[in-house]
Parts: sequence; C-alpha cells; structure tokens
Amino acid sequence: MGPVKAVVMGASWGGLNAYTQILAALPANFPAAILLVQHQHPSSENRLPWLLGRYCSLPVIAPEDKEPILPGHVYVAPPGYHMLVDQGERVAFSVARPVHYSRPSVDELFFSAGVVYGDRLAAVILTGANDDGAAGIEYIHRRGGFTIAQSPVSSEAPAMPEAAIRTGAVSEVLDLEQIGPYLAERLQGS
Repeated sequence: MGPVKAVVMGASWGGLNAYTQILAALPANFPAAILLVQHQHPSSENRLPWLLGRYCSLPVIAPEDKEPILPGHVYVAPPGYHMLVDQGERVAFSVARPVHYSRPSVDELFFSAGVVYGDRLAAVILTGANDDGAAGIEYIHRRGGFTIAQSPVSSEAPAMPEAAIRTGAVSEVLDLEQIGPYLAERLQGS
C-alpha cells in the first residue's frame, strides 16, 4: 500500500455533527484529499461547504464538474448529484438514478474512488439511517484500501455503520471523537 491520496466519507442522519468533529481535528497540512457525501434533499441549498469550512483548517470546496482533486482539500457533494472520481483524479457529477433513495450516494462515490485510487484510498462510514456505503466500503477493502466505521454507539443513527461492519470489510471501528485524530496520525505517517 502506497501513501493514501484520498479519503472518502459518507454520512446521512447526524452527518453535520460528525463531519464537524472530524474535520476540526485535521491539521492544515493534512496530506490527502477528502471527498464527502452527506445525504441531502435534492432541492437543498448547497450550504454544507460553508458550514463545514467554519470548523476546518483545510479549504472546503463546493466543486465544479471536472475540477482537479488536490491534496489537503475537502470536496463536498452537492445536493441532487452523485459526486464521482474520474480516471484523471477529477470530480465528476452524475444525475443517474438515486441509490438507496439518495443522490448523492455514498456507494457511488466509494465505487468510483476505489477504481481510481485502489490501495491509496481510505473510506469512512459515519452515522446514518440506511445501508448506503456498505457495498462501497466492501469494494474499497477488496481493492486494498483501509476502511473505518463510526461505532454504532457513538452514532446518532447507527444503521449505516452497522451495515458496513456486517460486511466484514471494516478495518477499524472508532468512536466519533477518535476518527479525526486517527486519520491525522495514520496519514501523516503514510
């Protein structure tokens, strides 16, 4: 496994609190790109990058289609679109059908990132009320990436991390307050 180039994260119910805590714990010199999905209603205003940026020392971006993915930047999926990673390590958007009733979908991001980054990818499943992300985390694990699930007991809605853990493809199960420091320590040394 080479140095981790990207971290993908997925959340639903309770995600704003989870992302706020994780991103606040990351240093300004965090070496990997972060791409995150928060389940949102398609007609929601795209305020999540602004909200998260208030707690994060990294640039938090509402990306454009085909925008290059850069280390040390946080890319937030917009409401109503699947955010994907294309072969040129660029953001791509899709309006394909919702997955697990969601667009953006965690699985769609995880599958596309797994294809591009392989064993240079980390995946994090956070709080949420369905099983979006479980198949994607299993795929990333098979490709050699490392995988984390928020502990169900520290989740506002435990269904998403429980589904991921049931796959047997989760490397670490961590309480919410442990995830940011764990990523910072693990990736600073990679």
